[in-house]
Amino acid sequence: MPDSVSENQNPQTENDNTVEEEEVNLRVHDIIIKGNKKTKDSLLETEVESLKTATTMQELLEAAALVKSRLQNLDIFDSVNITIDSGPLELPATCNVTIEVVENKNPVGGNIGMYSKPEARSYSLEGTAKLKNVFGYGDIWDSTWAYGWEQASDISVGVYLPRFKRLSNPIMARISLLSQDWLKISSYKERMLGLSVGLLSTRHHDLAYNLTWRNLTDPSQMSSRSVRKQLGHSLLSSLKYKFTIDRRDSPQRPTRGYAFVSSTQVGGFSPDSRSLRFLRQEFDLRFAFPLGFYNAALNFGVSVGAILPWGRGFMNLPSPISERFFLGGNSSPVCTLGGLTTLLGFKSRGVGPTEQRRAMIDISGNSAKCTGRDVLGGDLACSAFADLSFNLPLKVLRDAGVHGHIFASTGNLTKLTENEFQNFSFRKFGESFRSSIGAGIIIPFNFFRMEINYCYIRKQFEHDRGKTGIQFSFSSPL
Repeated sequence: MPDSVSENQNPQTENDNTVEEEEVNLRVHDIIIKGNKKTKDSLLETEVESLKTATTMQELLEAAALVKSRLQNLDIFDSVNITIDSGPLELPATCNVTIEVVENKNPVGGNIGMYSKPEARSYSLEGTAKLKNVFGYGDIWDSTWAYGWEQASDISVGVYLPRFKRLSNPIMARISLLSQDWLKISSYKERMLGLSVGLLSTRHHDLAYNLTWRNLTDPSQMSSRSVRKQLGHSLLSSLKYKFTIDRRDSPQRPTRGYAFVSSTQVGGFSPDSRSLRFLRQEFDLRFAFPLGFYNAALNFGVSVGAILPWGRGFMNLPSPISERFFLGGNSSPVCTLGGLTTLLGFKSRGVGPTEQRRAMIDISGNSAKCTGRDVLGGDLACSAFADLSFNLPLKVLRDAGVHGHIFASTGNLTKLTENEFQNFSFRKFGESFRSSIGAGIIIPFNFFRMEINYCYIRKQFEHDRGKTGIQFSFSSPL
């Protein structure tokens, strides 16, 4: 009788002990693929190649489970079923494998939601539309857009190919147009047109090339001296490598495990004099520990980042302001893996070095009016958080996924370039950390995840923008 790998089946069956003891030898005689009306045979044949190398029944079951997972991860099939049957009678110790797929009935997908991000100062409305398997290569075309009130708009189009011909790595490319308004905070507007190409993408490793034209303007003509030096056109030609390990049981509410992300970016792969040349490094480390009651768990996180220009006399040069580190915002630090954590209680870009803007002269030309300060960001940044999450006592809230948490966060950033490293000391850096504590409730919805937090500012300095009170946060439910 044929063996079938069902939707939730583990590679081991009830007869696995007998299979392991006898180590039944066999080879795959034929692989039959059914149901792919649109999907190219070449794509499926490449994905099922590992079945041909199996030499025992146990190896075949494991390979079948792996192939099934890979086909499902293509996100172009509604169902995948693999059946293992005996081979021809004249060929003993052989088997035939039948793979039956059901392609997506509706190749169009999408979603919409309202989120808050660490790098944004306001909430943004975001949407995505997808077309799947347009040309039969498992290709997924998507168009995304985002609109942030009083701040940013972003439109991008991308394509993802899991495999093409005999290439083992997926192919990814994206063209994006981004406009950001930082006039109220840093006295500049930013416009970018960029192309990103994925060169390598595996479970733990990602490598991408970015080519971006960027233009910084100051319509107010009141920017500080440091910002004025950065205005104008520039070219970003960079390679970015990311190493990721995530052993947590959930990205939204981890109760056990750990995660580590290292991100390295090198800019300046262009002979153009306006090319931005810099080295940027980030580390992010997370731990989650279960406490054994009310589904309670302790989450800890530490993030460190540094950026330096490179080239002749690099320590005399400023780092690109758009690539510097900023702290603040109201996104959940538990959910934002991969960069500096949010400093709850502080507004976006609410911490760090600032500089006086250009003075405004009155009509008589005799007096000057202060126009505020520009937030400049930092070349060295560090942040950390601790978060205790727990179930609420009411069953109706537990069933809905609503839970509470108590948190503490801290962070600091400073300038190193333009010879400021000569004034740096770890003692001063440690003494100037900002911090906040608080508690809140987390409510998951179908389209977004909402946090309502009460934040108490424990430590801040002059020109920081922290405030004790209620803070709302919206993030993706995934």
